[in-house]
Amino acid sequence: MKNIEANKIIDPRPASDGAGVKLKRSIGVEPDYFDPFLMLDEFGSENKDDYIGGFPPHPHRGIETVTYMISGEFKHEDSTGAKGKMSSGDVQWMKTGCGIIHSEMPAMSEGKLHGFQLWINMPAKLKMNKPEYIYIDSKQMEIYIDSEKKIKIIAGKFNNFEGPIKGHNVEPTYFDIELKKDKIFNFELPSTHNSFIYLIEGEIKIGDKNHDKTNNSTLIILTKGEKLKVKGSINSKFLLISGKPIGEPIARGGPFVMNTKQEILKAIEDYNTGNFVQK
Repeated sequence: MKNIEANKIIDPRPASDGAGVKLKRSIGVEPDYFDPFLMLDEFGSENKDDYIGGFPPHPHRGIETVTYMISGEFKHEDSTGAKGKMSSGDVQWMKTGCGIIHSEMPAMSEGKLHGFQLWINMPAKLKMNKPEYIYIDSKQMEIYIDSEKKIKIIAGKFNNFEGPIKGHNVEPTYFDIELKKDKIFNFELPSTHNSFIYLIEGEIKIGDKNHDKTNNSTLIILTKGEKLKVKGSINSKFLLISGKPIGEPIARGGPFVMNTKQEILKAIEDYNTGNFVQK
Protein backbone atom coordinates (compact mmCIF):
# COMPACT_ATOMS: atom_id res chain seq x y z
CA MET A 1 0.00 0.00 0.00
CA LYS A 2 1.13 3.52 -0.78
CA ASN A 3 1.91 5.80 2.14
CA ILE A 4 0.01 9.07 2.49
CA GLU A 5 2.13 12.17 3.09
CA ALA A 6 1.55 15.87 3.69
CA ASN A 7 1.23 17.45 0.25
CA LYS A 8 0.64 21.08 1.23
CA ILE A 9 0.33 22.93 4.54
CA ILE A 10 -1.83 26.05 4.38
CA ASP A 11 -2.65 28.76 6.90
CA PRO A 12 -6.31 29.83 6.63
CA ARG A 13 -7.14 33.43 5.82
CA PRO A 14 -9.20 35.69 8.09
CA ALA A 15 -12.68 36.28 6.69
CA SER A 16 -16.14 37.44 7.65
CA ASP A 17 -19.53 36.03 6.68
CA GLY A 18 -23.18 36.32 7.62
CA ALA A 19 -23.76 39.41 9.75
CA GLY A 20 -20.11 39.98 10.53
CA VAL A 21 -19.14 36.61 11.99
CA LYS A 22 -15.34 36.40 12.09
CA LEU A 23 -13.85 33.16 10.82
CA LYS A 24 -10.84 31.47 9.25
CA ARG A 25 -11.33 30.18 5.69
CA SER A 26 -9.08 27.62 4.02
CA ILE A 27 -10.77 25.57 1.31
CA GLY A 28 -12.63 28.06 -0.85
CA VAL A 29 -9.61 30.38 -0.87
CA GLU A 30 -6.58 28.10 -0.99
CA PRO A 31 -7.26 25.68 -2.49
CA ASP A 32 -10.23 27.16 -4.33
CA TYR A 33 -11.80 23.72 -4.74
CA PHE A 34 -10.68 20.32 -3.48
CA ASP A 35 -13.22 18.03 -5.14
CA PRO A 36 -15.76 17.34 -3.65
CA PHE A 37 -15.04 19.96 -0.96
CA LEU A 38 -15.99 23.54 -1.80
CA MET A 39 -15.30 25.43 1.42
CA LEU A 40 -14.06 24.97 4.98
CA ASP A 41 -14.55 27.64 7.65
CA GLU A 42 -13.48 27.60 11.27
CA PHE A 43 -15.38 30.00 13.50
CA GLY A 44 -14.36 30.52 17.09
CA SER A 45 -14.15 33.30 19.62
CA GLU A 46 -14.82 34.12 23.26
CA ASN A 47 -15.72 37.67 22.19
CA LYS A 48 -19.45 37.84 21.49
CA ASP A 49 -18.93 40.69 19.04
CA ASP A 50 -17.19 38.21 16.74
CA TYR A 51 -20.26 35.98 16.41
CA ILE A 52 -23.40 37.60 17.85
CA GLY A 53 -24.66 38.74 14.42
CA GLY A 54 -24.89 35.12 13.29
CA PHE A 55 -26.03 34.05 9.86
CA PRO A 56 -29.46 35.58 9.10
CA PRO A 57 -31.74 33.97 6.46
CA HIS A 58 -29.93 33.25 3.19
CA PRO A 59 -30.35 30.79 0.30
CA HIS A 60 -28.37 27.82 -1.02
CA ARG A 61 -28.71 25.53 -4.01
CA GLY A 62 -26.64 22.59 -5.24
CA ILE A 63 -24.48 21.91 -2.17
CA GLU A 64 -24.41 20.20 1.21
CA THR A 65 -23.39 22.11 4.31
CA VAL A 66 -22.00 20.28 7.32
CA THR A 67 -21.84 22.28 10.54
CA TYR A 68 -19.98 20.80 13.52
CA MET A 69 -20.23 22.52 16.89
CA ILE A 70 -17.28 22.01 19.21
CA SER A 71 -18.53 24.47 21.82
CA GLY A 72 -21.44 26.88 22.08
CA GLU A 73 -24.98 26.86 20.72
CA PHE A 74 -26.66 27.83 17.44
CA LYS A 75 -30.36 27.98 16.54
CA HIS A 76 -31.35 26.66 13.10
CA GLU A 77 -34.47 27.46 11.06
CA ASP A 78 -35.09 26.75 7.38
CA SER A 79 -37.69 26.83 4.63
CA THR A 80 -38.45 23.10 4.98
CA GLY A 81 -39.92 23.88 8.40
CA ALA A 82 -37.00 22.35 10.27
CA LYS A 83 -36.01 24.00 13.54
CA GLY A 84 -33.47 23.05 16.12
CA LYS A 85 -30.65 24.03 18.41
CA MET A 86 -27.14 22.73 17.99
CA SER A 87 -25.10 22.36 21.15
CA SER A 88 -21.51 21.32 21.80
CA GLY A 89 -20.66 18.15 19.89
CA ASP A 90 -23.71 18.25 17.60
CA VAL A 91 -23.71 18.17 13.79
CA GLN A 92 -26.20 19.35 11.19
CA TRP A 93 -25.87 17.92 7.69
CA MET A 94 -28.00 19.90 5.27
CA LYS A 95 -28.58 18.81 1.67
CA THR A 96 -29.75 22.02 0.00
CA GLY A 97 -30.66 20.39 -3.33
CA CYS A 98 -32.99 22.52 -5.46
CA GLY A 99 -33.10 25.29 -2.90
CA ILE A 100 -33.33 26.10 0.78
CA ILE A 101 -33.38 29.31 2.81
CA HIS A 102 -32.00 28.98 6.32
CA SER A 103 -30.57 30.88 9.26
CA GLU A 104 -28.02 29.98 11.90
CA MET A 105 -28.11 32.32 14.88
CA PRO A 106 -26.18 32.08 18.16
CA ALA A 107 -28.31 30.82 21.05
CA MET A 108 -25.93 32.45 23.51
CA SER A 109 -24.98 36.03 24.31
CA GLU A 110 -21.61 35.33 25.92
CA GLY A 111 -19.00 32.61 26.24
CA LYS A 112 -16.96 30.66 23.72
CA LEU A 113 -18.39 29.69 20.34
CA HIS A 114 -16.29 27.29 18.26
CA GLY A 115 -17.08 25.13 15.28
CA PHE A 116 -16.66 24.33 11.60
CA GLN A 117 -18.70 24.52 8.44
CA LEU A 118 -17.80 22.37 5.45
CA TRP A 119 -19.41 22.71 2.01
CA ILE A 120 -19.61 19.54 -0.09
CA ASN A 121 -20.51 19.65 -3.76
CA MET A 122 -23.45 17.65 -5.09
CA PRO A 123 -23.37 15.82 -8.44
CA ALA A 124 -25.60 17.17 -11.22
CA LYS A 125 -28.09 14.33 -10.80
CA LEU A 126 -28.74 15.33 -7.18
CA LYS A 127 -28.53 19.13 -7.33
CA MET A 128 -32.27 19.60 -7.96
CA ASN A 129 -33.44 17.02 -5.42
CA LYS A 130 -35.72 17.98 -2.56
CA PRO A 131 -33.78 19.62 0.33
CA GLU A 132 -33.09 17.54 3.41
CA TYR A 133 -32.08 18.62 6.92
CA ILE A 134 -30.30 16.05 9.10
CA TYR A 135 -29.68 16.87 12.76
CA ILE A 136 -27.20 14.61 14.54
CA ASP A 137 -27.15 14.82 18.32
CA SER A 138 -23.72 14.20 19.83
CA LYS A 139 -25.17 11.16 21.61
CA GLN A 140 -25.87 9.54 18.22
CA MET A 141 -22.17 9.52 17.29
CA GLU A 142 -19.99 6.57 18.17
CA ILE A 143 -16.70 7.35 19.91
CA TYR A 144 -13.65 5.10 19.88
CA ILE A 145 -11.38 5.51 22.92
CA ASP A 146 -8.16 3.82 23.94
CA SER A 147 -5.14 4.88 25.99
CA GLU A 148 -3.61 6.76 23.03
CA LYS A 149 -6.49 8.44 21.22
CA LYS A 150 -10.14 9.42 21.09
CA ILE A 151 -12.04 9.40 17.78
CA LYS A 152 -15.52 10.83 17.29
CA ILE A 153 -16.97 9.34 14.12
CA ILE A 154 -19.31 11.66 12.22
CA ALA A 155 -19.04 9.80 8.92
CA GLY A 156 -17.13 6.71 7.87
CA LYS A 157 -15.86 3.74 9.86
CA PHE A 158 -13.06 3.09 12.32
CA ASN A 159 -12.64 -0.54 13.38
CA ASN A 160 -16.19 -1.62 14.23
CA PHE A 161 -17.39 1.93 14.93
CA GLU A 162 -19.47 3.70 12.27
CA GLY A 163 -20.79 7.24 11.94
CA PRO A 164 -24.48 8.08 11.49
CA ILE A 165 -24.04 9.34 7.89
CA LYS A 166 -24.38 6.27 5.66
CA GLY A 167 -24.89 5.58 1.94
CA HIS A 168 -23.54 8.95 0.84
CA ASN A 169 -22.47 9.40 -2.80
CA VAL A 170 -18.98 10.79 -1.94
CA GLU A 171 -18.33 8.05 0.65
CA PRO A 172 -17.14 10.58 3.25
CA THR A 173 -14.89 10.12 6.24
CA TYR A 174 -15.27 12.78 8.93
CA PHE A 175 -13.42 12.12 12.20
CA ASP A 176 -12.65 14.38 15.16
CA ILE A 177 -9.44 12.94 16.63
CA GLU A 178 -7.62 13.63 19.90
CA LEU A 179 -4.13 12.12 19.86
CA LYS A 180 -1.73 12.02 22.80
CA LYS A 181 1.92 13.06 22.66
CA ASP A 182 4.22 10.57 20.89
CA LYS A 183 1.31 8.29 20.01
CA ILE A 184 0.37 7.24 16.47
CA PHE A 185 -2.95 7.16 14.61
CA ASN A 186 -2.99 4.69 11.70
CA PHE A 187 -5.82 4.53 9.19
CA GLU A 188 -6.48 3.26 5.68
CA LEU A 189 -8.15 5.55 3.15
CA PRO A 190 -9.30 4.81 -0.43
CA SER A 191 -6.61 5.82 -2.93
CA THR A 192 -9.33 7.37 -5.11
CA HIS A 193 -10.36 9.93 -2.49
CA ASN A 194 -9.21 13.47 -1.79
CA SER A 195 -8.31 13.85 1.87
CA PHE A 196 -7.15 16.52 4.29
CA ILE A 197 -6.44 17.13 7.94
CA TYR A 198 -7.37 20.31 9.77
CA LEU A 199 -5.20 20.69 12.86
CA ILE A 200 -7.30 22.43 15.51
CA GLU A 201 -4.60 22.53 18.17
CA GLY A 202 -1.26 20.88 18.86
CA GLU A 203 1.45 19.68 16.51
CA ILE A 204 1.50 16.53 14.37
CA LYS A 205 3.81 14.65 12.02
CA ILE A 206 2.24 13.02 8.95
CA GLY A 207 3.75 10.04 7.15
CA ASP A 208 7.46 9.33 6.92
CA LYS A 209 8.71 12.32 4.93
CA ASN A 210 9.77 15.60 6.48
CA HIS A 211 7.33 18.49 6.22
CA ASP A 212 6.94 22.00 7.58
CA LYS A 213 5.85 22.43 11.18
CA THR A 214 2.11 22.37 11.77
CA ASN A 215 0.45 25.02 13.93
CA ASN A 216 -2.97 25.54 15.46
CA SER A 217 -5.68 26.10 12.81
CA THR A 218 -3.73 24.65 9.89
CA LEU A 219 -5.07 22.91 6.78
CA ILE A 220 -2.97 19.97 5.59
CA ILE A 221 -3.74 18.64 2.10
CA LEU A 222 -2.76 14.97 1.88
CA THR A 223 -1.31 13.03 -1.02
CA LYS A 224 -3.35 10.21 -2.47
CA GLY A 225 -2.59 6.76 -1.11
CA GLU A 226 -3.98 4.21 1.29
CA LYS A 227 -1.86 4.21 4.45
CA LEU A 228 -2.14 7.24 6.73
CA LYS A 229 0.09 7.61 9.77
CA VAL A 230 -0.19 10.61 12.10
CA LYS A 231 2.04 11.07 15.14
CA GLY A 232 1.30 13.53 17.89
CA SER A 233 4.38 15.67 18.57
CA ILE A 234 2.38 17.01 21.51
CA ASN A 235 -1.20 16.36 22.63
CA SER A 236 -3.20 17.30 19.54
CA LYS A 237 -6.74 17.60 18.20
CA PHE A 238 -7.56 17.48 14.48
CA LEU A 239 -10.22 16.70 11.90
CA LEU A 240 -9.65 14.03 9.25
CA ILE A 241 -11.95 14.50 6.26
CA SER A 242 -11.99 12.52 3.01
CA GLY A 243 -14.32 12.12 0.06
CA LYS A 244 -14.64 10.69 -3.42
CA PRO A 245 -14.23 13.34 -6.16
CA ILE A 246 -17.30 14.06 -8.27
CA GLY A 247 -15.33 15.10 -11.35
CA GLU A 248 -17.88 17.49 -12.84
CA PRO A 249 -17.51 21.14 -13.88
CA ILE A 250 -18.64 23.66 -11.30
CA ALA A 251 -20.06 27.16 -11.55
CA ARG A 252 -20.27 29.35 -8.47
CA GLY A 253 -22.53 32.25 -7.70
CA GLY A 254 -22.28 33.16 -4.02
CA PRO A 255 -24.40 30.61 -2.12
CA PHE A 256 -25.24 28.68 -5.30
CA VAL A 257 -23.00 26.01 -6.83
CA MET A 258 -24.16 24.40 -10.06
CA ASN A 259 -22.55 22.95 -13.20
CA THR A 260 -23.05 25.87 -15.61
CA LYS A 261 -23.34 29.66 -15.54
CA GLN A 262 -26.84 29.35 -16.98
CA GLU A 263 -27.90 27.28 -13.97
CA ILE A 264 -26.48 29.93 -11.63
CA LEU A 265 -28.45 32.64 -13.43
CA LYS A 266 -31.59 30.48 -13.12
CA ALA A 267 -31.00 30.10 -9.37
CA ILE A 268 -30.68 33.87 -8.98
CA GLU A 269 -33.83 34.41 -11.07
CA ASP A 270 -35.77 31.85 -9.03
CA TYR A 271 -34.69 33.49 -5.78
CA ASN A 272 -35.51 37.02 -6.95
CA THR A 273 -38.93 36.04 -8.29
CA GLY A 274 -40.03 34.00 -5.27
CA ASN A 275 -39.82 30.65 -7.08
CA PHE A 276 -36.76 29.37 -5.25
CA VAL A 277 -38.34 27.22 -2.54
CA GLN A 278 -40.49 24.35 -3.76
CA LYS A 279 -43.72 23.92 -1.85
